Amino acid sequence: MTDVLTAPSIDYLALLPMIIVGVAAVVGVIVEAFIPRRARRGLQLTIVFAALVASLIILVSNAGIRVITGGLAIDGPSIFLQGLILVVSIVAAMLIAERSVDPAGDAFAPRVSSLPGSDEERELTRRGFAQTEVWPLMLFAVLGMMIFTAANDLLIMFIALEIMSLPLYLMVGMSRRRRLLSQEAALKYFVLGAFSSAFFIFGAALLYGYSASITLPGIAEALAAKPGESGLVIAGFALVVVGLLFKIGAVPFHQWVPDVYQGSPSPITGFMAAAVKVAAFGALLRFLYVAFGGTRWDWAPALWVVAIATMLLGSIVALTQTDIKRMLAYSSIAQAGFILVGVIATNPEGVAAVMFYLAAYGFATLGAFGVISLVREQSGGEATHLSKWAGLGRRSPLLAAILSLFMLSFAGIPLTSGFIGKFTVFEAAIIGDATPLVIVGVVASIIAAFFYIRVIVLMYFTEPGEDAPTVAVPSAFTTLAISVAAAVTVALGVLPQPVLDLVERADVFLR
Repeated sequence: MTDVLTAPSIDYLALLPMIIVGVAAVVGVIVEAFIPRRARRGLQLTIVFAALVASLIILVSNAGIRVITGGLAIDGPSIFLQGLILVVSIVAAMLIAERSVDPAGDAFAPRVSSLPGSDEERELTRRGFAQTEVWPLMLFAVLGMMIFTAANDLLIMFIALEIMSLPLYLMVGMSRRRRLLSQEAALKYFVLGAFSSAFFIFGAALLYGYSASITLPGIAEALAAKPGESGLVIAGFALVVVGLLFKIGAVPFHQWVPDVYQGSPSPITGFMAAAVKVAAFGALLRFLYVAFGGTRWDWAPALWVVAIATMLLGSIVALTQTDIKRMLAYSSIAQAGFILVGVIATNPEGVAAVMFYLAAYGFATLGAFGVISLVREQSGGEATHLSKWAGLGRRSPLLAAILSLFMLSFAGIPLTSGFIGKFTVFEAAIIGDATPLVIVGVVASIIAAFFYIRVIVLMYFTEPGEDAPTVAVPSAFTTLAISVAAAVTVALGVLPQPVLDLVERADVFLR
């Protein structure tokens, strides 16, 4: 008897936002290949912003769609997280497009293949060569993130992981300043990312061996049908979760975070810190809630240990940092721990809290790195050592006030988005019988408040040194990006209810 192959059901309207971004990324590559160098920048900017905005508009118009099409689930969480990725990417693209801050041009090396400090690099800089390959790379990364949050089977999830990760490895190594540090960060990110991808795909293979299915609902059905067979499940689950925890920067898979955050161009660091966390947590939520939602009591204790270690290590080690980008790197590790508290709640309130927290953290992070890019050494590079920020409140009161807002949000101070984010994840954890985890989270938040407030004290109550840096005057791109980030941080802290209502309506996964 001949097997009949059934064509997959594909809803192209539901997939249109991802299709738009993917097509734009391919067009960007074609532009790099065939368009004269002088005309590329303007054309690439047009393609990127047009694609992201068009994709966002289509996504919003499709907000009522709930469908599983092929290996992708278009449901409430995926639509909200994809929209958040697009909005964050639009703001990040504004920071990447900045050319007025660095005296030599933008934040990227004129030609990445040139040796750092070589005559060729100096000549390319003198002639005003601009790096435009970053734009199609960014679009491919955004495409991978959008697919990652909606992937309903492990194979699609792995493909999305690679589409998202490979462009980021390249973008990390493109920095115009501190080239060797940037290239070292890119290599570390690539090597460790390759290991995490290997763990993920090996775990997926083990889960397929157990369930004979790569779909998340299929794995859930196998778990319900064969509850006693646990060897392959435990190994496969652990390896897949390791791959996902690497992307969110959770302890003990966080080693890449400080070096990559410090070595990357600041706009890329902000983009990576905000958007990748959204995508990785979206995939982690879907994997845990759809495939393993019925086995919470088996995997929750392990994630308790990870969340506690992540919150405490990130908060404590950040106290010792003297570089503001490394400090924010350890801050992001601690924030990942706080978000994991919402994941462990394993209830609809936890899903909604995680999505809200990701929005609050994403915009504050983009704004903070936007501010960091404006404080420059006399040589033109970024002044990232904390001692250089002394007295910034006197030289540039507005910039210091905006950075203080973001620091207070990270610390979870009331009337900022960070406070509402922490409150919602802790409330969801209490509902999910994880009160001890909330107590640890509160202690970690108190510890973290010290290093955030230290930056504010340094800016307002410390005398500036003799080698005080300059504050660059940004173009409309960076000004708008920081303004949007600050406005969202305040709005989500003062009037959070509309977004809370939105995430509560979008907290159910299709199975």
